[in-house]
Amino acid sequence: MPGKRIMVIGAGVSGLGAIKICLEEGLEPTCFEESNDIGGLWRYEEKTEGGRPSVYKSVISNTSKEMTAYSDYPFPDHFPNYLHNSKIMEYLRMYVKHFHILKHIRFLSKVCSVRKHSDFSFTGQWDVVVQAEGKQESYVFDGIMVCSGLFTNPIMPLQEFPGITRFKGQYIHSWEYKSPEKFQGKKIIVIGIGNSGVDLAIELSHVAAQVFLSTRRGAWIWNRVWDNGMPLDTVLFTRFNSLLNKICPAFLTNRWAENKLNAHFNHDIYGLLPQHSHQATFGDDLPNRIISGRVLMKPNVTKFTETSAIFEDGTEENVDVVIFATGYTYSFPFLENNSTVLDIQHSMYKFVFPPALEKPTLAFIGILQPVGATIPTSELQSRWAARVFKGLNKLPSVNGMMAHIRKKKTEFEKTVQYVDYMDEIASEIAVKPNLFSLFLWDPKLALEIFLGPCTPYQYRLQGPGKWAGAREAILTQRERIIKPLRTRTLIRDQAPCSVPFWLKITFVCVCVCVCVCSENC
Repeated sequence: MPGKRIMVIGAGVSGLGAIKICLEEGLEPTCFEESNDIGGLWRYEEKTEGGRPSVYKSVISNTSKEMTAYSDYPFPDHFPNYLHNSKIMEYLRMYVKHFHILKHIRFLSKVCSVRKHSDFSFTGQWDVVVQAEGKQESYVFDGIMVCSGLFTNPIMPLQEFPGITRFKGQYIHSWEYKSPEKFQGKKIIVIGIGNSGVDLAIELSHVAAQVFLSTRRGAWIWNRVWDNGMPLDTVLFTRFNSLLNKICPAFLTNRWAENKLNAHFNHDIYGLLPQHSHQATFGDDLPNRIISGRVLMKPNVTKFTETSAIFEDGTEENVDVVIFATGYTYSFPFLENNSTVLDIQHSMYKFVFPPALEKPTLAFIGILQPVGATIPTSELQSRWAARVFKGLNKLPSVNGMMAHIRKKKTEFEKTVQYVDYMDEIASEIAVKPNLFSLFLWDPKLALEIFLGPCTPYQYRLQGPGKWAGAREAILTQRERIIKPLRTRTLIRDQAPCSVPFWLKITFVCVCVCVCVCSENC
């Protein structure tokens, strides 16, 4: 019997994972991709068609390779820990080839319309119209996975900056930026202190006459390289730290983080201290650019003149270019305007399922911003969605889902904690690792799972989609982290000392007991 026909919208990192998961679950996926290649946002192009956002030439990932990988396909061990966009694309092409995904993708195909089939309440099917090669084609699908991403519509808040239309210089959104060469010798304001804004300010400061970085709220600046030179996320995103976050008061966790970041450089002195916010931004080189005067921190712009910007503190600076690094919003113009499909708040149960549909055959994949990597998050969402589409997993009632949505909106406050969210989705399909059981039959593995980075391979140890290589991938992940760093061989007189294994086991035993007790309380 043929599997259900599933439409996947978009062949970016989320869409590719969705196709593979559908194949894994015996479904029949067809992916429609508007451009002529895979990769979505990660595919660098000097000029992008149809206003499609793509990375600028120098972009490097903010999450490390072990935390970013698909759960059953680790990055090659020689790949660097933080990846240039070209390396991400190389990995995606390897993934597509390995799992024979390409034949399921139809390029240069724009999804125009997705509407409920006439008997949707009974079948859950969808009528779909796709434009390809200048003509429209109609399809009927049993399920839809929307993988079009977060970064679809650049936000240009020009109405908040009086005088910008009279400004004689150039003003653009950060998505239009590709490389710094044409900004040589210019005076530039970058507005916005998210990852893109800081990245652009740092890069442009090497060629510009002066860069001003304008922010109304400030940010905590994090480094990709953390303690002992390890990737930040491999040190912080562990089950041990997740347990500490649950049992420690939030003010203590925040105080620790603030003290740690201020020990690197004082955010108050550098004009970066956040006000009423814990905005976190990556900017390894930002303090160096500030202390050398190449980047000057400024408050919010109150208005523009023809040649200058006036700031909230009353200062005025002549500028040639304004770059709005003011983020994106997402939209789904192909969806019918129906509140049961998607309401005005874009309410989604666990950021995946619209709660009011009569049949749960529509899933949004990767439509959230976790404090962590997108690939493993969206892949796990796809695994859950596929099981729901097949009827193997059930969703709560509409009232139950709405209550959960309201609760999580209050808790998350627009931020999703990586380990907690991954475990929450994994629990839906019974693939969350059972630490207590693992400790009994495989203490070495349990130790690495609890104290080591919460890598995606952990969610392939058991349950549906179990992967025979998961254990080895977890136990060798530290080797893959270290290998690309050791490009110069050192001769040591003696091996570095380490904590005895029995002491680690004792420590984990105590922590596992605390973890089990906290989950049962």
